[in-house]
Amino acid sequence: MVEPVERAVAGQRLSAPESFGVSTLEPGQRPPTMPPGRQVSIRVQLLDDTTEVFNISQRAPAKALFDLVCAHLNLAEGDYFSLEYQDQRKMMVWLDLLKPILKQIRRPKNTILRFVVKFFPPDHTQLLEELTRYLFALQIKHDLACGRLTCNDSSAALLISHIIQSEIGDFDEVQSFQHLLHNKYIPDQDVLMDKITEYHRKHVGQTPAESDYQLLEIARRLEMYGVRLHPAKDREGTKLSLAVSHTGVLVFQGHTKINAFNWSKVRKLSFKRKRFLIKLRPDLNQSVYQDTLEFIMASRDCCKIFWKICVEYHAFFRLFEEPRPKPKPVLFTRGSSFRFSGRTQKQVIDYVKDSEFKKIPFERKHSKIISTSSLTPQERKRTQVPKESASADLTDSPLRLTLQAPVDNPSVTSGNLNGHRDGSRPEDQGLLTSATRNQDHQIPGGEEESPCIPDVSLANPPVVVVNGQKAPVAPDQSPDGQQPSPINIQPSPLTSPLLMEAGYVRTDDEDEVQRKKFPTDKAYFIAKELLTTERTFLKDLEVITVSFQAFLNKEDVLPDPVRTLITSSYQPVYQFHQAFLKDVEQRLQQWEGRSNAHIKGDYQRIGDVMLKNIQALKQLTSPLQHHGEVLVELERSCRASRRLEGVCREFEQQKVCYLPVNMFLLRPLHRLLHYRLILERLCKHYPPTHQDFRDSRAALADISEMVLQLQGTMMKMENFQKILELKKDLTGIQELAIPGREFIRLGCLSKLSGKGLQQRMFFLFSDTLLYTSRGMTSANQFKVHGQLPLYGMTIRESEDEWGVPHSFTLFVQRQSIVVAASCESEMEKWVEDIRMAIDLAEQSNGPSTDLLSPSLTDSKTPEEGAVEAESEEELSASRSSLERHAAQRGNTTVHVCWHRNTSVSMVDYSVAVENQLSGNLLRKFKNSNGWQKLWVVFTNFSLFFYKSHQDDYPLASLPLLGYSVTVPAETENIQKDYVFKLHFKSHVYYFRSESQYTFERWMEVIRSATCSASRTLMTHRKDLY
Repeated sequence: MVEPVERAVAGQRLSAPESFGVSTLEPGQRPPTMPPGRQVSIRVQLLDDTTEVFNISQRAPAKALFDLVCAHLNLAEGDYFSLEYQDQRKMMVWLDLLKPILKQIRRPKNTILRFVVKFFPPDHTQLLEELTRYLFALQIKHDLACGRLTCNDSSAALLISHIIQSEIGDFDEVQSFQHLLHNKYIPDQDVLMDKITEYHRKHVGQTPAESDYQLLEIARRLEMYGVRLHPAKDREGTKLSLAVSHTGVLVFQGHTKINAFNWSKVRKLSFKRKRFLIKLRPDLNQSVYQDTLEFIMASRDCCKIFWKICVEYHAFFRLFEEPRPKPKPVLFTRGSSFRFSGRTQKQVIDYVKDSEFKKIPFERKHSKIISTSSLTPQERKRTQVPKESASADLTDSPLRLTLQAPVDNPSVTSGNLNGHRDGSRPEDQGLLTSATRNQDHQIPGGEEESPCIPDVSLANPPVVVVNGQKAPVAPDQSPDGQQPSPINIQPSPLTSPLLMEAGYVRTDDEDEVQRKKFPTDKAYFIAKELLTTERTFLKDLEVITVSFQAFLNKEDVLPDPVRTLITSSYQPVYQFHQAFLKDVEQRLQQWEGRSNAHIKGDYQRIGDVMLKNIQALKQLTSPLQHHGEVLVELERSCRASRRLEGVCREFEQQKVCYLPVNMFLLRPLHRLLHYRLILERLCKHYPPTHQDFRDSRAALADISEMVLQLQGTMMKMENFQKILELKKDLTGIQELAIPGREFIRLGCLSKLSGKGLQQRMFFLFSDTLLYTSRGMTSANQFKVHGQLPLYGMTIRESEDEWGVPHSFTLFVQRQSIVVAASCESEMEKWVEDIRMAIDLAEQSNGPSTDLLSPSLTDSKTPEEGAVEAESEEELSASRSSLERHAAQRGNTTVHVCWHRNTSVSMVDYSVAVENQLSGNLLRKFKNSNGWQKLWVVFTNFSLFFYKSHQDDYPLASLPLLGYSVTVPAETENIQKDYVFKLHFKSHVYYFRSESQYTFERWMEVIRSATCSASRTLMTHRKDLY
């Protein structure tokens, strides 16, 4: 007898492991076991028009079937979808997931259920999975074809052009024309052929994932987006239609919206027979108030169907958690017992962010674009490999890693905090993860998913990008299942070729036992900190004196006066520090006994070296004073020359420039602070009778005098440099860097509006408060939505008033906004800083100037209007958002704060400037055995990883905002000394230092990045100046 062959599901057809990543289940759970009994076959039509058959027990609830469909698709965000069917009254109704299927469908064999989108979010960037966005794009395609989504001809043509781009790729006149002839996307498509073709020509290079994103970006602006009309009449008998959306209940006449009742205005929804009733809250601003609105529908069943979907929409978008079921009455029941079952949108977003899903490739049925990532290993070998970088989407990952080719390859870039790239296309933005010495054997670049995040989950398993979808890879396997090699290894945000044991020699305990014995005096380790940080500082100086100047000279765009100013200001400083580093290296060699082992005592000190060189450094006070002038003149020249500005942006994409150029320009001034702190620790350690105490104290006096002389320049330039960096991250603003403005804090807050709590990025200055949302342009900038002047502003904590945890209200100029922080400590920081900024504004001459660009001040913001009207200008802006060439800034400190829902103040930046550290550390993953030696640099709230201190650029970075630093517990079985632990959600790293002093120093500087400094620290720092 032949054994029956099981039917392969979608994931198995793509050679993916079995997965039950179902959105309606808690982590670690599997779909519910089927009750015993007879099985029944249910047919479900998916959004790609395929029909799948699922076998389910007759007594099973509908939720079991829905879970099977989500598991079949490997869909994590299944809560946005549901199953619908046509009942015996020929009405389309939603399947009730709490009831058994056979109590709802009388003839399951003759019924086809449709898997469709049920809840349409206001912002498609809230959809965190690319598979979810793909399914939403298919829903838009269906709604266009059936006439449910109506729009003007320009919008329809633009929508269809993005659909075609995702299906056949770049424009080809013959292929595009034939494709349009054989596929009807809209009833009157023939008259739009020319417009569709015209728009399609402009999408060259756009990937299917980007096309999905653009399609949803345009569709969400349409008035009929996500709208299902329910016929009704008013009391006068006028034919109307009712609909429900995330904002509330909508009233349409034909396809024109004539009224909207926001959820905040609705007190109760009910129905009585054929009458649908909307009870409103009193409006004190209206003299004529109507308490209850009544609409007549076709039948009681029609009323009940619409009432149910209203209840579900309200619960899904407005509630924080699933409503609890009401207790069953003992004798009598009154009203309906129906309730919303499932997670709310907030729970879905939090669940997907905090969970690690084993994602599998998905197949775009209608797409004819072949991705080499989706081919089998044999087919991939036969495919011609283009000379491109392999990219992975690490926008929301906590650790950004990349392995660089040793050769000077323009297609290989470094993974760093600023997302710098070399020679990458706009659609390939992301950090590169694999390269080889031979450029002809690089892996082709994968398509990155649309940069929506969010937070963005930062916890991702090892992934590769397949057809725009991230697919998991085991740490010890390559994407094709083979053992990793320098060519095919694809690291994840947590495990990379740099930090994995594969391909690298690790430092085992056997090697450690044989290491050389060094001095144990604390003064030695203080001197060694001077050496390690001086090596890093000299590399940073080379970025300006060597790399930056050579890059500008090659392009010949820098004005001669500015070139002369840079050379005269930095070259003497660079030459001095070269000699200083040699002196420190020689002294440490003598101290360790490597050069003169027989010499004892005379060379076991560092104060004399510091004193001699700081006295020489005092002669360079004049060039150091010009470093602030260099920053100002370079910015002025960039404003005058677009070409120079473009060249500077291009240099920031180079792998050697792992920080913004402006930060490198201020490094010599910050280095003075480091010298002072090192000398303070030396003087505190030495007894007054020590031979090195006198020299150390004299050197401390000299360096303190220099800091005092340069403190004015330093403070002004730090603020100016920070504002210039923020200017690159913001769009829709006229002039940010104006005299007298000081930056105070930036961070993520939730703004309460008619759509509920929406994540916004706030920027607090000494005269104004800006709130923005994360844009989806190629530059990943934040779009300014509003400006709140601080002059005349008042602030009040309002948690009890609105029922929103950690919320407060800002009142200014007859308007108010309610915002909520992620936790109580964040709220306290914001309230303290805003009150301080209000005091500063009151002391100034008056209200701040308007910063918003005319396009923003003249038009309504998304919070002010229920639905924005369509305009050709908006659609064109959306269409070209991914075509603009700009440096990717998707992982700056601003974006890390956005993803990790935290904030950073200028006080924190000032503390971070002083707390910079570098040196060798041993690193270990949670599940690995060996320790690996790395050169680690802490700066700008991040750890940067190098193979050795001689490397010119970092191979990986770990932004520390949001992380916690602790000592491992005994249960973790780390049987080593001087080990500290970094952890964020499910990510755990162990780092091991060489001594008690270095252990304490690393703990100190990392805590300065993970824990916000108090305002007293800033006051103390200013007093020291």
